[in-house]
Formats: sequence, structure tokens, C-alpha cells
Amino acid sequence: MKTLNVRLTLTEEMLGMSPASQSVYADYIASNAPDAKNIQEEIETIGAEAVTEKSMTIFPKDENGNPFLWDYQIKGFFKDTCSALQKCKGAEIAKESLKIKAFKKIIDGCIFVNPRKIIIAVNGEMSKCERPLRASTPQGERVALACSEAVPAGSEIEFTVEVMSDDYEAAVREWLNYGRYRGLGQWRNSGKGRFTWTETE
Repeated sequence: MKTLNVRLTLTEEMLGMSPASQSVYADYIASNAPDAKNIQEEIETIGAEAVTEKSMTIFPKDENGNPFLWDYQIKGFFKDTCSALQKCKGAEIAKESLKIKAFKKIIDGCIFVNPRKIIIAVNGEMSKCERPLRASTPQGERVALACSEAVPAGSEIEFTVEVMSDDYEAAVREWLNYGRYRGLGQWRNSGKGRFTWTETE
């Protein structure tokens, strides 16, 4: 078994992924009820800022107000990255990922991230990132506004990765290297959440 002590340094701001509303699922069901208020009535009743806040994505906070990532979000990054790299046949950057069959089971059962709550050492002030979301639907083009809490570039994240088999250590390093291209958090396909990493003592 190999333990990697990892420090990520964000090269681009990272956006939160957790819903700001703790009752998001109940809210969704209520909003689709036959007697539910329409969105305009809701805005008039509670104000535009409160509606935005309910749909905003944030970082969870510990008891001291520090933002953090959950361990499973790092494992989710590993799965997303390995999936992408397995489409890069013959590329040097994907050499180790291409060796792994059934990679989701391997990541779930052989690779563990600690601690459970991974504190983000914020470098500067947190902010908000607002952007339009566009989608093609059967009813035509739709545009909605999205808003996310953001931690700035230069912030650091430290955690350990326990690799149960030495066969997968090189792949974990490969996935962490991929963070310079596609990172963590919301809207990462735009370059948000990209990082570099170092191994610490």
C-alpha cells in the first residue's frame, strides 16, 4: 500500500458544487405542485436575491466557517479524469489509465482519500461567479443564469490518497497531473478549478 500526501494549488478559481438550499429536493417537488407559485410570484414575494441564493451552488463550511471539499469529490475527479484519459488511445499522458479495466470499481474499492472534510486554505477573498447556461431542448434554446461561490486561484487543498495496490499509484499521479487541464468544481469544462500539485512529506 502507498500513501500519497498531496497539495493542490489552484491556478484558476474553483466554484462550489453544493446547493445553497438545504431543502433543494423538497423545494423542487413543491415548485412542481399544481398550486405552486410561479417564479415571478416567488421573486415578488421573497425578492430576487433570495431566489438567486436558493439556486446558488456553494462550498460546505466547517464549524469555523472554513470552506471544504468532501473526500468523495476528489474520488469523483479521479473517475472523471480516468474516463477522459481512456479516450486518449496511445497518448503518453494516458498510459497508466489505459491499463485499468473497470476503473470505477478500482477507484471505489482500492483508492481512498482522507480526511472526510478537506479544508480549502483560501488565498484572498471568496467571491461569486455568475454565468449563463444554455441548453437545446425540444421547445428550443433555453438560457438560465447560474451563480456559484468561488475560491480564488492560489488557494491550496491538502489531503492524502491511500492506494491499496502499488499497481495503481502511477495512475493516481497521472490523474493529478491532468488537473492542469481540467480541474475541480462547477463549470470545470471552462477551465475553472484547474490546479497543479506537489507531493508533501
